[in-house]
Order: sequence, then structure tokens, then C-alpha cells
Amino acid sequence: MQRCVATPHSLAACMAAVHGHRPPHAIAARCWRQRPRRRPAPDGPRPAFTDPARAGRHVRSDELARLEAALFLAREPLSTRRLAKLAGLSDGTRARTLLKELRRLQEDAGSPIRVEPIAGGFQLLTRAPFGPWIRRIVEPSGGSRLSLPALETLAVVAYRQPVTKADIEAIRGVGSDEMLRQLLDRDYVAIGGRAEDLGRPNVYVTTRHFLAAFGLASLEDLPPIDPFPGAAADAAGGPAGGPPPAEAG
Repeated sequence: MQRCVATPHSLAACMAAVHGHRPPHAIAARCWRQRPRRRPAPDGPRPAFTDPARAGRHVRSDELARLEAALFLAREPLSTRRLAKLAGLSDGTRARTLLKELRRLQEDAGSPIRVEPIAGGFQLLTRAPFGPWIRRIVEPSGGSRLSLPALETLAVVAYRQPVTKADIEAIRGVGSDEMLRQLLDRDYVAIGGRAEDLGRPNVYVTTRHFLAAFGLASLEDLPPIDPFPGAAADAAGGPAGGPPPAEAG
């Protein structure tokens, strides 16, 4: 079975491919180009951990140190309220203030790690320039990857939610029962209620775990769909988007 690396851009690529009715091998090739499974070490000097011009003593208060320790140990994004409780802070407002201070210290020190807003919370992440080296150390296992049909289904849910199974299958052109089951089991999608259509079918939405897994702060951070050639023409009034243009004469 062909497999695709799951990234926000591969979701957008597969969603565009579904709309453009591209053959499966074309979709797979586009998705694989987004992020190869393993990359050789990049040429050139490695990014510096610190900028000597800005290096200095970066003192952390006890509160800030406790907050940073909580972020370091967390396996998922933490809300400001949860951070305040774990770090023994007065409230979420204090946690948010310390998060800004921590990020400033990380920026000033040129740290390879920084705190980022993810899935409605905050988490420590490595900076993008260090990605090639991190992927050489921690390569995702085969079980963490999504198959191409599952990625297509997830892309439809992500960009069209709330969406029914019938709508997903109409967009993809094939049955999606097994793909939805896999995505539900992995907590990427959830049942978000029922539609007002006949029979009141379930509607599917993405989860907070989906945002965290794809490194998104919210659904607004999903990359725009880049349509394949011809998709824009279809949407503007081609055979799939509306009536054909009138003939001259």
C-alpha cells in the first residue's frame, strides 16, 4: 500500500488532488515530495545554537523555571490554566505572561527550542532549521504514518467539516467506512453531531489531537488548497463547476 507523510501541506495537496480528480499515483508523488521519509544531511554549516553577539546570562525566576519544566515534561499541549496549576502559579494570566518571557529568552539565546501555540495550548518544539537532524534521530515509525486513502479522507474532513460520510464519499468517489474507522481509532476525527438531512446522519470533525499531530494552533492555520491545473477552470464554470460557456455566433 502506498503511504504518504502526514503534514498540513500534504493534506492540502491531497484535497486539491481529490477535487482535481488526479490519478492516485500523481497524488502520492505530490505528497511524497512534501517531506521525504529520510533526507541526507544538508550541505553547509549547521545552525548555531546561540548567537555569540546576543549570548549572555539568561536568568529564570523560580516561577518561570517551574513553567518551563512542566512544558518540557508534557507529552501534549498544555493550556494556560493547566500550566498555572502544574507550575504553582496564581492563574492562567500569570502563565501567559511567563510564556511570553520564556519565548523572549529563547529568542535572545538563539535556542533550538521554543514554546509554540499548538491545538489551543502551548508546547516546546524544535525550530524548523533543526528538522533535518531531528528526523535523522527520531524517524516516525511505519505505524504512525497514514495511508494515502486515509490521508485523503482526513483532508476532506479537515477542509469541509462538519461533513457527513455520504459527502466524503461523493468527493472521493469511493467508500470511506474503513478510512473513517481508522481515523476515529487514531483520534484524528470524531463524531461532531448529526446533520439535518434525511435520517440525521453523523457529521465528522477533526479533533484537538489532529491539531497537535499536525502542528496547528487552530484550523485557520491549515494551508490553502493549491488547485491542480484545470481545477480553477472547473470552479469558474467548466463541466464540473457550472454550465458550459455559450458558443459564439
